[in-house]
Amino acid sequence: MCWPACDVGIGQLSDPGAFFMDSGLQLDISLDGALATIAQVGDLSMGQPLGHSRRVAALARMLAQACHGDGEHLQVAEQIALLRWSGCTANAEGFADLLGDDVDGRRAMLDLTLGNEQMNAVHQATPLAVVHCEVSGAIAKTLQLGTAVEAGLCRVFETYDGTGRPLGVAHEHIPEVAYQVVMAGDLDILTRAHGLDAALRWINEQSDRRYPASLVSLLVANAKAWLADLETLCTKVEPAPEQRRVSLTLVGDVIDLKLPWLAGHSRQVAHVAVEAARLWGLSEPTLANIGKSALIYGLGRAAVSNHLWNSPGSLPYGAAERVRLVPYWTQQALRPVPELTAPAEIATHAYERLDGSGYFRGVAGDALNAEHRLFATSVAWVALRQARPWRTAHDEAAAATLLKQDAGRGLFDNDVCEAVIAAASGERRLRQPKPSLLTARECRILLEISRGASNKQVAQLLAISPSTVRTHMESIFRKLQCSTRAAATLKGLTMGLIA
Repeated sequence: MCWPACDVGIGQLSDPGAFFMDSGLQLDISLDGALATIAQVGDLSMGQPLGHSRRVAALARMLAQACHGDGEHLQVAEQIALLRWSGCTANAEGFADLLGDDVDGRRAMLDLTLGNEQMNAVHQATPLAVVHCEVSGAIAKTLQLGTAVEAGLCRVFETYDGTGRPLGVAHEHIPEVAYQVVMAGDLDILTRAHGLDAALRWINEQSDRRYPASLVSLLVANAKAWLADLETLCTKVEPAPEQRRVSLTLVGDVIDLKLPWLAGHSRQVAHVAVEAARLWGLSEPTLANIGKSALIYGLGRAAVSNHLWNSPGSLPYGAAERVRLVPYWTQQALRPVPELTAPAEIATHAYERLDGSGYFRGVAGDALNAEHRLFATSVAWVALRQARPWRTAHDEAAAATLLKQDAGRGLFDNDVCEAVIAAASGERRLRQPKPSLLTARECRILLEISRGASNKQVAQLLAISPSTVRTHMESIFRKLQCSTRAAATLKGLTMGLIA
């Protein structure tokens, strides 16, 4: 098969950031766009309706303004509210183990319908709060939001009476903005679940327990009017033209953290899909849209519990339908972010198939253009090349055979399969770490840990003792200034130490 002239193979580059930089592609997004997208991931993760975090941001701003008037503190309140659930993908596995269903379980936790036994278990699950706070703080730091936002995110689970998590600090060590965001969230969630009167009764009962009484009085006096004002909230994110741009890869990393075996997945799909599209002769703007689509296509995955994603074999009807709706949730979550309209259109075709057997649209044949076909095939290729809890990764030859077999059955375009396989031929060389902060051995250990391997499994793989792995992990945590695997994974990806 001959496709349009190719330029450069992805195997020539040693780290993910260099690929997009050297190719001239700008896979970036406005800061407001990134915050809004990450907020939507958090809403789905916590079993909340899309737009919940944006409502909380507006309420927190109103409360902050009522406290201290106008000023930079209003933006701080908004940004903390938008990132409040940004660590939820990182501890989803832990909540799935604790509650059985990380999505429905956390929804019940927030609207106070979780059983007493499970709620007590949540209150004792301090390590999950540590993961959440470390990851959300790392996200804020990567986005350069400032120390006030980072500090607020680290205190959203602390309480006025000192019984909160993860540290149980006294109220004088909790920024007022953390209380403002938590109260705004409680008002939105409990009003929706139980009605305004019941919500305000519960919030009032938490005076000088969960939050300071002075803030409770202010909220109770204004809650009805503030909730009414939310009805005029703009549904679209329209950043200022001069606003700072940030890398969209961070959004992909946050999405991938939900499942340990998907660390770095969206970046790898971006590599393969962009280079396959380049081989196909598509324009530079289209290449950028395809690259961006790879970094956001898994967003809807957050709406489905980890216990379904970790299940081997065929899923029963109800569970299978939830999985088939993943691209639909991706589409809905990205509607408020106009700058992602074109990438989202490609992203939501990730699971469509030429014969119409895909989802969620079930379109076939000519309804799938070159971008759709290249992207869906690239997603399938990367999935074949990665390990899953129920199988090992397929080597390059086996993956190529399986992909071509699917093409023979009418699922994929055979010529597109050839382009994707050719584009991915140098893929393994992309996984060389960039050993600047960490040693080469530490990078390798972090890579395996990021994929969900235990210390014992890493020791067996590298033919070293578990105690040696533990020593390396302590060094990794110290150098990356974190204490959890999820935070180390996120930092390793954003710093180009692993791919």
